[in-house]
Amino acid sequence: MASKMTEPDYGFLTDDMVVNDGATLDANRYLKPRLEVELAFVLGSDLHGPNLRVHDVLRATEYVVPALEVIDYRTEVPRAITDTIADNAAAAAMVVGGRVVRPMDVDVRWVAATLSKNGVIEESGVSAAVMGHPAAGIAWLGNKLAAVGEHLEAGQLLLSGSFTRPVSVEPNTVIHADFGPLGSIGVAFR
Repeated sequence: MASKMTEPDYGFLTDDMVVNDGATLDANRYLKPRLEVELAFVLGSDLHGPNLRVHDVLRATEYVVPALEVIDYRTEVPRAITDTIADNAAAAAMVVGGRVVRPMDVDVRWVAATLSKNGVIEESGVSAAVMGHPAAGIAWLGNKLAAVGEHLEAGQLLLSGSFTRPVSVEPNTVIHADFGPLGSIGVAFR
């Protein structure tokens, strides 16, 4: 691990960081933009830790939707945990789209995706690569927040964690992520 961290990290995405499927972004707005394939969980009810488990997250989730996270590190490798905290976990934007599904209607562990850059597949993965189940990433976050007196709230849009390596982008890049039965999403960088 380049950052020598022993657990996941987290940051905040604000409403103005949510980008619609098919959007065109200015690559020069970012320092070194990269994209990751993720699933986004939208909560239908609050989640209070500690001791949250996958089944708690699935029960509280209204729906799951394909997503891409735009990350943009503003620090250099090697990174200390203090760097990633100060950097808001490299959060820059998220693209959502594709097919909305209820978490019990599909086995979200086996949602697979390919990530193409300018028509060439660069990465592929399956969502079980996120801690064994993408909902485990949400449970981890809820438990982390409980330790500081916070909780996850109904209506929040939460990224579960990447199940591919990040792919770098630059001007004149078109990204397409194919989630199979859950549809596809894309974003262009000018």
